[in-house]
Amino acid sequence: MKARSPDAEGYVEVGQVTIHYEVAGSGGPTILLLPTWTIVHKRFWKLQVAHLARHHRVVTYDGPGNGRSDRPVVPSAYDQSAQVAYALAVLDATGTERAVVVGLSRAANWALGLAADHPERVLGAVFLGPAVALGGGSPGRNAALRAFDAPPPPLEPSAVPGLRRDPEAHWAKYNRRYWHEHYEDFLWFFFGQCLPEEHSTKAIEDAVGWGCETTAAVLSAEADSVRPDRASIEEWCARTTVPTLVIHGDDDRVIPARVGERLAGLLGGEYVSIAGGGHLPLARDPVRITLLLHEFAERLAPRGRLSRPDQVFRPDPSTPAPTSPVTRTWTTGRTRPRRVLYLSSPIGLGHARRDVAIAAALREHHPDVRIDWLAQHPVTTLLEQAGEHVHPASRWLASESAHVESEAAEHDLHCFEALRRMDEILVANFLLFSDVVADGQYDLVVGDEAWEVDHFLHENPELKRFAYAWFTDFVGYLPMPDGGEREALVAADYNAEMIEHIARYPRVRDRAIFVGDPEDVVPDRFGPGLPRIADWTREHYAFSGYVSTGEPVPDRDELRAALGYRPDERVCVVTVGGSGVGHHLLRRVVDAFPAAARSVPGLRMIVVTGPRIPAAAFPARPGLEVREYVPDLPRHLAACDLAVVQGGLTTCMELTAAGRPFVHVPLRSHFEQNVHVPHRLRRYGAGRRLDYDDLTPETLAAVIREEIGRPVRYRPVATDGAQRAAGLLADLL
Repeated sequence: MKARSPDAEGYVEVGQVTIHYEVAGSGGPTILLLPTWTIVHKRFWKLQVAHLARHHRVVTYDGPGNGRSDRPVVPSAYDQSAQVAYALAVLDATGTERAVVVGLSRAANWALGLAADHPERVLGAVFLGPAVALGGGSPGRNAALRAFDAPPPPLEPSAVPGLRRDPEAHWAKYNRRYWHEHYEDFLWFFFGQCLPEEHSTKAIEDAVGWGCETTAAVLSAEADSVRPDRASIEEWCARTTVPTLVIHGDDDRVIPARVGERLAGLLGGEYVSIAGGGHLPLARDPVRITLLLHEFAERLAPRGRLSRPDQVFRPDPSTPAPTSPVTRTWTTGRTRPRRVLYLSSPIGLGHARRDVAIAAALREHHPDVRIDWLAQHPVTTLLEQAGEHVHPASRWLASESAHVESEAAEHDLHCFEALRRMDEILVANFLLFSDVVADGQYDLVVGDEAWEVDHFLHENPELKRFAYAWFTDFVGYLPMPDGGEREALVAADYNAEMIEHIARYPRVRDRAIFVGDPEDVVPDRFGPGLPRIADWTREHYAFSGYVSTGEPVPDRDELRAALGYRPDERVCVVTVGGSGVGHHLLRRVVDAFPAAARSVPGLRMIVVTGPRIPAAAFPARPGLEVREYVPDLPRHLAACDLAVVQGGLTTCMELTAAGRPFVHVPLRSHFEQNVHVPHRLRRYGAGRRLDYDDLTPETLAAVIREEIGRPVRYRPVATDGAQRAAGLLADLL
């Protein structure tokens, strides 16, 4: 799922080649993100578009040969003159008079040609890893170019694609015949060279996927196109007068950094070296590259013009200008109230309930504290009903819940892969967070499984200007058995990166708090050669114990009466959390209701669909109630005779704490619900697990009959978790 959909799109035809373009945002100045080598399409800018479009107007297009543009196999369609013509046509079609032009790799030639020959259309130019004729490529690539049309030597396919880099000698795969015979293997090799940085598996996989959308025939035609020589590059540099910025990784194994340095010298522009960076820093260091592009464009904004008109924490530009001077107040540090920015994971409402409990306990330590919440729907609904202040920038967050729903199949969510494929949403939301804290003067940031904040603060530790506390109720990505060897290796790679983050920058997390006890951590290893998860977590986390979101129930009969439950009713509550992923489980339980009602006298079933599943999608039957939202759900769980739930930790633990029988049906392929949560439930002796594939109306009705009202003897759950968690936060303020 995209972090930002385009506001407009269209096609333009140039020399019988149709080019597809997209426009997002409305601020100034416009940024034209050029395509690059036809091996990829405009989605390679995916980690930049959302943030830049909040501040600027952003135009992207697919070059010829990939994406939604035509795929000509005539070399002239890829000539330098043709590429400049495509850019000018897109500027015209989008009504763009002038733009900040950004070119990666081969597109640096087109950006330079535009700046030199069409200066009236260019405000400034940015060149990333410029593949221009100022010294050539890496030695291996240069040798491959010389033997491009010769038969390639015998070569082994990539060892573990995207995980282990092939040797320099494999540049011989950059060969016309090899492309036609082993195209995908070439892609794995090439993008492994483009992204030599460790832990680049997702970026490499993305690029290979885009490369598979074109063909060896297209690449072969493009290889025969006319490209500018050194004299042309130097002559264009001499005529370029617009501001320029060159960005180059100093470990670029495709185009050596000296090429970027020479280009910056000829242009007299700014040069930024990315230490340890490869050929695609926009993919591996997206936060820093996006901020560099934004800051460069910001400097070129016309005087008096807003460059970020839709920032929600700025005055709305549609509001009439004040008739009197605007008064600003500066609050000094000694008089400033304590301020907290709290980020609560949107994937489950249980996170929000526990965070509200922790916030209430934190106010007991610091009654004057002001807490702003940066959160998404449906969490924002719960927060507003609890009287909490939701930061207005929350409405600009890209939806994680919608992404998760788009990744789900029938009661199946591969949450590890869903998280990996959420990369552009995480980058966009981190950059929004970065804007918020830059304006907010926060003393403390609390992130309850705010994965983007934790990851990118460790990747960019200079952006930390506040105390930071991290909450989680599980540690370690664990592969599912059906994921095979590759998933096991990739999950271990992600865990290794996290371990390295903590070892390198322990100061980023001022507190790391595990919502549970040390015994709740799984005993598995992070991966081959990596530590055991339980041992590592004990060393790096404080433990709050479980944070209960419900109130103590002194008398269950009184609670049932207060909720409207009759003494003769057998109440079964069915709930699947705040996302739409549980639709299929709800359907199966509702289908089992008639059979269950026949075998359980007085059965009353309350189905809580959550705010993202319409109650009208389920039939109305006597004894069956379908509700979209229950604000006091923990009280209903404490009062029920049985609950049927999906398998999320918070709901299962609320039922455990309340001592109620429950059935949990973990999502298939969901490592947390299949490994971490069952490990904790076994410790408490709680719940009965069912597999979704075994749920028929008859079997589920039988289980309801067996479990409803059954006496249970769970291990007691401590009730002071919120107070313990707040105590761990209080001394950070």
